[in-house]
Amino acid sequence: MRTRIIGLAVCASALAIGLFGVPLAVAVLQYAMQVERGELAQTARAVAIRVAADVYDEDEVANVEVPRSVRVSVYDSDGDRLSATGPPDGGPEVARALQGRAGSRMDGADLVVAVPVTHEDDVIGAVRAAVPRSAALQTVALVWVAMAALAALAVGAAWLVGRRQARRLARPLEDLAVAARRLGDGDFSVRTRPGGIAEIDSVGSALNSTAGRLDALLARERAFSADASHQLRTPLAGLRLRLEAALESPGRDLAPAIAASLVDADRLESTIDELLALARDQRAIPGGTVELSALLAAMSSEWSGRLALQGRDLALSVDPDTPDPCASAAAVRQILAVLVDNATTHGEGTVTVAVREATDAVAIDVGDEGAGVHDAEGTLFDRRVDRERGRHGIGLALARRLAEAEGGRLGLTRPSPPMFTLLLPADRSAGPRALPAPAGTRSPAG
Repeated sequence: MRTRIIGLAVCASALAIGLFGVPLAVAVLQYAMQVERGELAQTARAVAIRVAADVYDEDEVANVEVPRSVRVSVYDSDGDRLSATGPPDGGPEVARALQGRAGSRMDGADLVVAVPVTHEDDVIGAVRAAVPRSAALQTVALVWVAMAALAALAVGAAWLVGRRQARRLARPLEDLAVAARRLGDGDFSVRTRPGGIAEIDSVGSALNSTAGRLDALLARERAFSADASHQLRTPLAGLRLRLEAALESPGRDLAPAIAASLVDADRLESTIDELLALARDQRAIPGGTVELSALLAAMSSEWSGRLALQGRDLALSVDPDTPDPCASAAAVRQILAVLVDNATTHGEGTVTVAVREATDAVAIDVGDEGAGVHDAEGTLFDRRVDRERGRHGIGLALARRLAEAEGGRLGLTRPSPPMFTLLLPADRSAGPRALPAPAGTRSPAG
């Protein structure tokens, strides 16, 4: 590309110089010949004035001073040569001069001018002056050399300007090519710098936007993979336990176990759909309200049995005048699943879920009777990997992200024994409603 731009600049300048320089060179030649013809005619007239008194006076003709390169001949009224030099007949220019008109022409390599010699308005002869054309061409040649030198300088300047412009145009394009190659290799952090050329900068901006979108898309896909593996781990473990328990009792009726397994499978499908919607930055369910009674009943059904296998209880409580929260039921279900799963996996004793009214919000407290959590560095809700313990800090980060997406907040309100509080906007449109405590608010230890 650089070579083509430089070649184009040089060719354009050479063409412009040719279109302007050739006519100028011809004009210089014509002007030089015109000047030489005028000077030669002036010399011939000076001689004609000197010999006008007596055209036959050879001494007078011989004493006329003329430039060294000029050859002067004098002719009488009959066209006969009176001087020692010049052609015998003088040629057509002398014949024209004897008729009273000056004449000039190119005679071979000479420029010839003839003027009449008059005395008392009578033409008594003619003076012919000739000079080699090479004398005039020497001056023209010097001018042409100067013009050629200027043309060469102009072409050189065009080459330099073309080279600079080629570098200015090619460098951003080369940077774009490198950035596109890196982007194709999977480096989505690549960014191009503005080069000062609007069209190329527009392409670079589009490439940067594409890289940013691909980076965000890849981050969402990675987050979805991590969130899915985290959120599906517990339901899959529960499903496996149900199926293994059913296999260990071949004589019993398997219908309840199969029905419970189908419920778990439905939960898995719902969880996958919700996580896919989250990965696409969409709400699983458009804005609405959460029916707390149905939500807590589903939690009791899902978690009581799992906690019972550990010899632990699940305690659910609801203030009767608590309004429904204004949020996505699917998002709230995922948040509470993370909190209860953390309490089940890392906590001890009874897991409590308490719903209460908090001014203009609905507060849901989830805690257990364990030793507590330590968040001295404030990184509890950061997505991280604990390689020493083989754990991934994904659940709480996902839960907080879901809470904030619903206009709520999630925080650690008590480190020991641990308690997390989810705050959600309250739905005041229908006023407070009494909520009966869900059936089975306390699951006995098995």
